Parts: sequence; structure tokens; C-alpha cells
Amino acid sequence: MLFVAFGSLVLVPLLTGLDPNVALFTAGVGTLVFHFTTGLSVPVFLASSFAFIAPINSSIANFGLSATMGGMIAAGLVYVAISQAVRLKGTAWLHHLLPPVVVGPVIMVIGLALAPVAVQMATGATSEDIGYGRAMVLSMSSLLVTLVLAVFGRGLLRLVPIMGGIVFGYLLALVMGVVDFTPVQEAAWLALPSFTAPSFHWAAILFMIPVAIAPAVEHIGDMVAIGSVTGRNYLDKPGLHRTLLGDGLATITAGILGGPPNTTYSEVTGAVTLTRAFDPRIMVVASFTAILLAFFARIGAVLQTIPAPVMGGIMTLLFGSIAVVGMNTLVRSGKPLTAPRNLVVVSLVLVFGIGGMQIGGGQFALQGVSLAAFVGIVLNLILPPAKEEPHH
Repeated sequence: MLFVAFGSLVLVPLLTGLDPNVALFTAGVGTLVFHFTTGLSVPVFLASSFAFIAPINSSIANFGLSATMGGMIAAGLVYVAISQAVRLKGTAWLHHLLPPVVVGPVIMVIGLALAPVAVQMATGATSEDIGYGRAMVLSMSSLLVTLVLAVFGRGLLRLVPIMGGIVFGYLLALVMGVVDFTPVQEAAWLALPSFTAPSFHWAAILFMIPVAIAPAVEHIGDMVAIGSVTGRNYLDKPGLHRTLLGDGLATITAGILGGPPNTTYSEVTGAVTLTRAFDPRIMVVASFTAILLAFFARIGAVLQTIPAPVMGGIMTLLFGSIAVVGMNTLVRSGKPLTAPRNLVVVSLVLVFGIGGMQIGGGQFALQGVSLAAFVGIVLNLILPPAKEEPHH
């Protein structure tokens, strides 16, 4: 289970400059917190959330690492607030506030706003010592292996395409001689992960809060998915409010220690489907394993030697696939997107989010995903509902 989650788990800290060992530690602890909250009833593993890659990057650039962690804790508190509202009011209000016409394009923005970053890494623009030609060879071959595993892989291989792509790209980089081993030689075998304490700044908090919306909505989908695999209804028992609360507390725990926000992992749901291992205690063992691995400093050091183009190639697929999840949300809802009202909501969310529109300045600037989410929610609430078109 940990192996399946591993590629994505460490990918987020590697892309955002956080410590992979801290991420391993907070994934383990976060999963334990989740199972404690839900009474050990759902076979899921929690780890680094992709939805936060872009926001963490912008936030660290603007407010620094410590303030970003404060923002994460605020995002976790949003989960907790949503979970309590769900406990008291059910989920109807959530679907009214966040219909597919808002959530779909917001998830697309989360993926597409990062597209330029992926391309810059893939073409070697971010690497000092790897030129365009070698960078393209590295990134495209890593991408190709990931694609082949994802499409043609059987069994377990189909669940670890990211891991496969990274391993292949890394081996190729070794052959090309572009891997710098200094960090590994300098790292101790065993060390405490470098935890970071959070600090709280309004700008960072306001920037992060709206990002929590997409994973919270996605969380419902994840619970339905794992429920359909195990044949249980987790929305009733332990209840959506419990699972959301577990997710929120896991994210708060990660923020306190300096790790990326936690979310339930679909890859692990895939592994559960394949192995039919429905016992949540397996996930507890995986959590303790992750916590133990976090103290092997060399693991983090080796991960940090992965050349940027290898990551870039895989990111092109990853960020695209986040956008596709958003598109799928729109398509499945079956609403006419060309109805003027829906057209307005979707187009403004996309262009404001991807184009880099900013409203306000200094401490209270809304931009990127947070602005997109805000605009989508407000427009959806004030515009009159779309008329149903007569079917011809």
C-alpha cells in the first residue's frame, strides 16, 4: 500500500521544496489520526494532496514556508468546519454551494495553472547544468514509461506508473551522468526529519482557504469510490462528517509539523480493489512503516537528487490529469454548458484562474485558485438558475 502511494507522496514535497522525510512522517501520522477519528472503519491511506501543489509554490514564494504552513492549518480548519456543517445539515447545502459547474472548472484551474511549470521543468529551463536537448530526452522518456505503464500495465504495475516513470528517468539520468550525489554524501543515515513550525499571516491564510474546497468535494467522491469497492456505505457509517473531520485533522497535523496537506489517495483505493485487502489495520501498518522510513535521512537525500526534467515530464501528465478530473466533473453533471449562465461561470473561473488575474494587493490579494473558487461560488449564487432547454 505504501509503495503504491510512495511516488505521489514524495512528489508533492519534491515539487514544492518541502522535505520528503517530513511528508513521509506526516502522511503516516495523518493516516493514524484519520483512522483514530473514524474508528478504524475505512481502508484508506492519506498522503500529500496534489490540489495544493500550485498554491504551496505561490505561497512559499510570496509569504515564506512558515506562513504557508499556517495557511495549511487554516485549510484544515475549513475541512473541520465543513464536516461539522455536514453533521448538522447533511450534504444538500454543499451541493448547492458547490455544484459541478463551480467545482469542475476550479479543479481544472488547479491542474492547468501549473502547466507552464511542468513544461519549464521538462525543457530544462529550471536546471542549471542540463541543457534543452538532454532535458527533453530525460523528460519525454520518463513521460513515455509513465504512459505505457498507465495504459498497458497489468495488476500492480498499473498502480505505480509515476514510480515507474521516475525510476526509469533516474536510471537514464545516471547513464547520462547528470545526477549530483553531493546531498546523499552529506546526509546522515539516520536523522530527525526537518520539521517546520507554522506562523499565521492573513494573506497566506486567505490565499489557502479556498483551495480546501476542491479536495473537500473530491473527498466525497473518494469515499463513494472506496465504498463501492468494499461494498459498504461509508457516508452513513462512520459518516461523511467523520471522514471529513479525519481528513481535516490530518491536514492540520501536517501543517503543524511542516508537511504537505493530507488527502485520501485514489491509488491506494486502486490497490485495495486489486488486492481485495479490505482490512483498515493494513493501513495502520503502512502508516507506521512510513513514520519509520521518515527517519532514514538518506532516502530523502536520494529523492532530492532526481533531476528536474524527469519530474517535469511526469508533471505534464499529472497536471493534465487533474484538469481532466475537473472536466469529468462537468461532463458527468450533464448540465448544458452553453446555457448563458453556466457559460459565464465556467469561462470566468477558467480565465481568472489560469490567466493570473489578481484582485486586491498586499495582505489581501486574491489570485489563482482562490480567486477562481471565490468568483465561481459568488456567480453561482447570484445568477438565476439556467432554464431547462426543451429536448428536440
